[in-house]
Amino acid sequence: MSVLARSVGNAFRNKVRSAAVVAVLAVAIGLALAMLVANQAVGAKVQELNASVGTVLTVNPAGGQGFEGGGEPLTPAQAARAAGVPNVTAVVGTKALRLRNATEAAAQTAAGQTGGPGGGFGGPGGQSATLTTSLTVAVDAGTLGNRNQETGTTGATGTTQPVRSLPLTATGIGAEVDSTGKALELTEGTGLGDYTVSSTKALLGTTLAEKNNLAVGSTFTINSTTFTVVGLFDAGTAFGNNALYVTLPAAQALAELPDELSTMIVTVNSMENVDAAKSALQEALGSDKADVTQGQRNLETAVSSLDSVKNISFVAFVAALGTAGLIILLIMVMLVRERRREIGVLKAIGARNRTIGLQFVLEALVLVALGSAVGAAIASFASGGIASALVSSNTSTTAVAGRGAGVPGGTGFPGGGAGLPGGGPLGGASQLLTSVTASASPGVIAAGIAAVFGVAIIGALVPALLTARIRPIEVLRGE
Repeated sequence: MSVLARSVGNAFRNKVRSAAVVAVLAVAIGLALAMLVANQAVGAKVQELNASVGTVLTVNPAGGQGFEGGGEPLTPAQAARAAGVPNVTAVVGTKALRLRNATEAAAQTAAGQTGGPGGGFGGPGGQSATLTTSLTVAVDAGTLGNRNQETGTTGATGTTQPVRSLPLTATGIGAEVDSTGKALELTEGTGLGDYTVSSTKALLGTTLAEKNNLAVGSTFTINSTTFTVVGLFDAGTAFGNNALYVTLPAAQALAELPDELSTMIVTVNSMENVDAAKSALQEALGSDKADVTQGQRNLETAVSSLDSVKNISFVAFVAALGTAGLIILLIMVMLVRERRREIGVLKAIGARNRTIGLQFVLEALVLVALGSAVGAAIASFASGGIASALVSSNTSTTAVAGRGAGVPGGTGFPGGGAGLPGGGPLGGASQLLTSVTASASPGVIAAGIAAVFGVAIIGALVPALLTARIRPIEVLRGE
């Protein structure tokens, strides 16, 4: 009988014990693989955040911030100067608009009412024309919205102003990116095509489209212009999905301000060059003309926290792997002691230590192979939940980072928006930080199982070496 056949047979000599060993190994191996998958997922997310957010700078008019503050608007000429700064790879101009539902705006105008803070008809950058839309806002004003708009208060005429709905965020943008500088996450349809020309195409947030019963191919109006929905996107937040995109020239035409930009999204070629590029941008544009802000600073704490999660998952992987190795070691030591007579007989008839040791190693690998198969199935189901549980501890850190977008030096509307679906300078980053998706890819599982087999071989070699200490004459004399 060959060594392999004898090893497989020995592995199932005691079926109850073998089943118990496989079950225990499956749990340990499954946990190890799940931790490895979580480690890889968190590591990939950190790289994604560093690449998409850590290298993005936002330029606002000096003294201006979204729809607040003052200063002079940005211009295409400044965008061209920014593009010429060393290490800058892309400059995307944006034009932010605020829209009111046409029916509501007409009723308020008829009543002689004007917009309150955060809810007036004046647009960004000093725009005086009223922008109205057939769309209905998808987010209820609530306590915060009503407080920001000073609704329900008594005006100069002695009448009580009715509660208004929130304004709608519309953004004209020069490329198919979001506020982090990475591609928009479209759930349906296509992009706007050529973002450098005026068109009547629009991208709507999923909740805004659902609120207005719109789908790809549906139409709506802004002022007297009819726009067609060509795609839907998911920004990951309620504020971000209550928004729409049009091309930059289309937004400038609606605002009747063809040479004005609300913000510029500047992408730098690497994180190492971000600080130098920020200083160079500020110098090129002038501190009295533009404010350059860096979303990376708000992201550092959150990414550091994710790095901690990555380290914890790696330590847990090593611990689970070590546990599997220890189980194998103890089982094989027990088997060697049980089969001393058998080993002595084999050595007495001429079997070499190497052959007997290989038999025990192969027997251990058979048990590990079965445990790995079950463990891989466990990992495929458990890895997502484990990754989410590990990352959930970062929720509070992410919230702090997100709130940083609304403070001076940020780039948002009151409350932290960035003029773009997705919110502040982190944009979709806050969503990304808490939405790590762990999938048990074949490559990661294969790497984990290879590590398990390596540990199994080491664990089985120790008892295999014990066979060399068994002298046939001692075993036979004992019999």
